[in-house]
Amino acid sequence: MPIVDESDLAARWDDRPRCAVTGTNGKTTVVTLVVDMLERSGIRALPAGNTDTPLVAAIDDSEAEVFVVEASSFRLAHAASFSASPAAWLNFAPDHLDVHSDQASYQNAKARIFEGIADPSDAVANAADPVVVARAPVGATFFGTPNAPCRVDGKMLVVDERPIVAIGDLPRALPHDLANALAAIALAIRSGADPDSCRASLVQFSGLDHRITFVAEVAGVRYVDDSKATTPHATLTAMSGLPGAVLIAGGRNKGLSLMSLAAARPRAVVAIGESADEIVAAFAGQCPVEVADSMESAVVAAGRFASGRGSVLLSPACSSFDWYGSYVERGLDFQRIVASLDG
Repeated sequence: MPIVDESDLAARWDDRPRCAVTGTNGKTTVVTLVVDMLERSGIRALPAGNTDTPLVAAIDDSEAEVFVVEASSFRLAHAASFSASPAAWLNFAPDHLDVHSDQASYQNAKARIFEGIADPSDAVANAADPVVVARAPVGATFFGTPNAPCRVDGKMLVVDERPIVAIGDLPRALPHDLANALAAIALAIRSGADPDSCRASLVQFSGLDHRITFVAEVAGVRYVDDSKATTPHATLTAMSGLPGAVLIAGGRNKGLSLMSLAAARPRAVVAIGESADEIVAAFAGQCPVEVADSMESAVVAAGRFASGRGSVLLSPACSSFDWYGSYVERGLDFQRIVASLDG
C-alpha cells in the first residue's frame, strides 16, 4: 500500500498556492512573520503543517488565498511528493536522532523542502550555513552573508538589493532575529507581499513566547525564557546574544551530543533533568556548575551565581519530557518562579 503524508492529500484536494519553511530552528517565527506580512498586504494567509492546523485541515477555509507551511523533517520525510513554492531553509544543526536513523537521514529530509519550487530563485537559503548552501539549487536566493542579495547592510535590512527596514526600528535585533527577518521578507515578497507591509510587520513583532523572551529583572538580574531551545544549536544561538549569562540547561536529550555547549562560555551553569550529568560533563573545568533537582532550586541557584548583575537564561538544549509535558509548560513554570522572586 502506498503511504502518503497529509500534505500529499492536501495537494490532491486543493490547488491554491502554498509556500513553506523548514530549518532546525526558527520555523514558527518565520511562518508567523510571513503570514502577518501577507495579511498586511491584503492577502488572506493561513499557517499550516507543523502547527496547530495540518494542511489537510487548513484547506477547509475557503477564504484562504495562500498557505504558509511549517515543514518539519518528519513531514518532509513522509511526503510522497512535497510541493511548495517559494520555500525557505533557515539553518541546519544536529537534531531528532531520537526519530531519524542518522544525521544523513535528517539532512536528506530537510533538503526535500526545495523539491517543489517553481523556479530556482524561489529557493530561499541561508548562505551562512554550509549544509544549506550545499543542498540549495543553482540560482537560489541567498540570505545572511555580507554579499548575499538579502543581507544586513550597515544599519539596514536589504532584500533583493532593496532597503526594507532600519535595524534600529526593530524590537528584536539579535543575529538570529535578523536572519529570520531576512528569510521572512524574501519568502513573503515571493508570495505576493509588498515591502512596506513587510517593514510594518517587523517593527511590530516582539517575538514568540519562550524564545529568548525577557521575563523580569529582579535585584539587578535579567531573567530570560528560552524554553523552546531543545537542541545545543538553539542554546548556542541564544547565548551568542547574551554572552556571559548564567545558563540553566538540561532535560531529556534527543540523542545528541551536548559537548558542543562548551562553546557557549556562560558565567556559570545550573544543570537540570535527566541529562544533568551530560551538562556537567560539557562544562567541566570551564565554569562553576551546579545540579538542581527542580526548576525552583535551579532558578534560585542561577540567581545566586548572577550576583546582582547580568542575565539568567533558561535555554535547556534538551526536550522537556522528563519533568514537563511540553516546552511551554516548562517555560511557564520558569516564569512563575521568577515572578515569585519579584514578589
